[in-house]
Amino acid sequence: MLGKGLGQPALFAIVYTAVASSIYFSLGVVADHALGLTPVVFLVAALFFGLAAMTYVEGAALHPERAGSTVFARYGFNELVSFIAGWAILLDYIILIAVTAFSATNYLAAFWGDLGRGSTEIIVALGIVLYVAARNIRGFSKTRVNRIGALVIADIGLQLLLIVIGLATFFNYHSLVDPIHLGVYPRWKDVIFALGVATVVFTGLESAAGLSGEVVASRGSLKRLIGSATLVVMVVYVGIALVAMTAFPVAGNATGISRFYLEAPVLGIAESFDTAWVADFFKYTISIAATATLIAASNSAMLGLSRLAYSLSRNRQIPSALGRLHPTRSTPFVLIVIAAVIAGALIVPEDLDFLVGIYAFGALLGLTIAHLSIISLRYREPDKERFYSVPLSVRFRGGSLPLPAVVGAVLSGAAWVSVVITHAGARYVGFGWMAFGLVTYVAYRRTQGKSILKRVIVPEAALKLERDELEYGSILVPLTGTPLDDDMIQTAGRLAGEDHDEGLGEEAGATIEALWIFEVPMALPIDARLPDAQLERARAALRRAKAVGEEYEGVEVATATVRARRAGAAIVEEARRRGVQAIVLAAEEPSRIRGGALLGGRGGPLDNFVGDATKYVVSKAGCEVILTAPPSSDVGIAAAADPEEHPAPAADPAPQSISAAPPLREPPA
Repeated sequence: MLGKGLGQPALFAIVYTAVASSIYFSLGVVADHALGLTPVVFLVAALFFGLAAMTYVEGAALHPERAGSTVFARYGFNELVSFIAGWAILLDYIILIAVTAFSATNYLAAFWGDLGRGSTEIIVALGIVLYVAARNIRGFSKTRVNRIGALVIADIGLQLLLIVIGLATFFNYHSLVDPIHLGVYPRWKDVIFALGVATVVFTGLESAAGLSGEVVASRGSLKRLIGSATLVVMVVYVGIALVAMTAFPVAGNATGISRFYLEAPVLGIAESFDTAWVADFFKYTISIAATATLIAASNSAMLGLSRLAYSLSRNRQIPSALGRLHPTRSTPFVLIVIAAVIAGALIVPEDLDFLVGIYAFGALLGLTIAHLSIISLRYREPDKERFYSVPLSVRFRGGSLPLPAVVGAVLSGAAWVSVVITHAGARYVGFGWMAFGLVTYVAYRRTQGKSILKRVIVPEAALKLERDELEYGSILVPLTGTPLDDDMIQTAGRLAGEDHDEGLGEEAGATIEALWIFEVPMALPIDARLPDAQLERARAALRRAKAVGEEYEGVEVATATVRARRAGAAIVEEARRRGVQAIVLAAEEPSRIRGGALLGGRGGPLDNFVGDATKYVVSKAGCEVILTAPPSSDVGIAAAADPEEHPAPAADPAPQSISAAPPLREPPA
């Protein structure tokens, strides 16, 4: 079984929402470019979708984290490629929110024409975006999943009914085929661009991949999901395209479905029926269903954006201030608000063709990287257990090469290049967006002293605006070089507060003093040369402490090393010398050797659960001492490797082992 929590309905709802809704706004734009080849374009897009679905399922099953192609690229290549994929998909999510909200108003216009034009249209679309943002800040619930699933089923049923009655009413082979003059009507570059637009359904896979860590799904159900989703895309998209192009045959280089119904093409099909009651039935039922489905799709896009933003900020690919989590809802509310503002701005020009065109840039780039990442992972992680594997693999250079992923990478890469060449909007806006993101990414990483290519993960708690009631302006944290250091720094970060300097009359940020102590044996001089391995371990622990601690707003982490004969005495002395207000200390276990049970070793009558150094600090320190200790399940954690080099998977964070115990001593008067 894969994951836990939401179950198969979540995957169904997310994937099918994108599938069912995309036809409502993409049909007009695709038909405007592909003309009589519109059904063929959607057929090829359905095959693309099938290849992409297999790739996404293998990747999400292999690394079930809260994002899609950006996670695959992280493990398949490096952080820079991961960022490129994530940043491109982020643009697509924002465009999709704008497009679905804008299109929903045009379908609502079936009831009142003003809803589909002018300032009224913009106001209603902005209201939808505001609603979507508010719902996503509140979070995603199982009840909501069930409602979306029921809506999508009803919507697909209505679309199938429209296809059956539409083909029976309008289909004519000659009116479909005769206007096609390959290379002229339509031009090849327009066909390729239309194919890029038709890939809009891939965002459903991205959003669903973001739920992979929270979904219960069997191997068989994943295969059925891939097959059924591909079949639905093929039947619905090709079927409605056939109805549209026979109801509005191409004349010259144009078709009525795009000329008169570009922003609500399916509504145009409904109004084309000659029988009044049939036209009215489809007009109003499609209006209601399309509006509800488009709003649901906007919600799904915002959900995908939230998951992606969480992943980017958790991995320090965007400033963590942007990925701040809501203190109670645990949703990235800052980025949701920013995305809503940008989506609202994109709605104002009311240019659907331009928006959908830019969309193809990001979708095809992200899809190409996803395919390439799955291929790379077959060689980089050949022995890792795969809950699902892309079929039709062959042995090549010692690895298992997935042929569907190879085909998908070649086709999507070629389509992306063609879109860049043929569409000025996609070329300038797309590259402009990517250039802005890359410059920001490199500058952010450089200013933080982080590698551009390596992964740097921060704890989820650091993205929350949580503060404990107790606050200190300066805290000393002696490090141990184990993952427990994260717990201590997080505890210190939550306890750190504004420090009021009465002399200056100003508020200064809190400081965490991260300290590494070299215990030098009495047999050696105190300034003896230390092994390089010890020095590097200290540097790595201090770098990690600085990275984690400074994720907390207003907190600065100062790092230092000292040499001493005894750790306990060194901690007390450094706390006194630096004038800190508190010490956050890992509770040292009592020695298993010294004295044994008889003389106070572990299990003996004098056992008081902590070691000598801890007892010394607690009894001698002139400030408050807060002890942290791992749960029993984490015993042995000290043997773990450097967490920066071997971070824990984001979707499977280590259990909180922080034990911010009450101060063991009363604060000095």
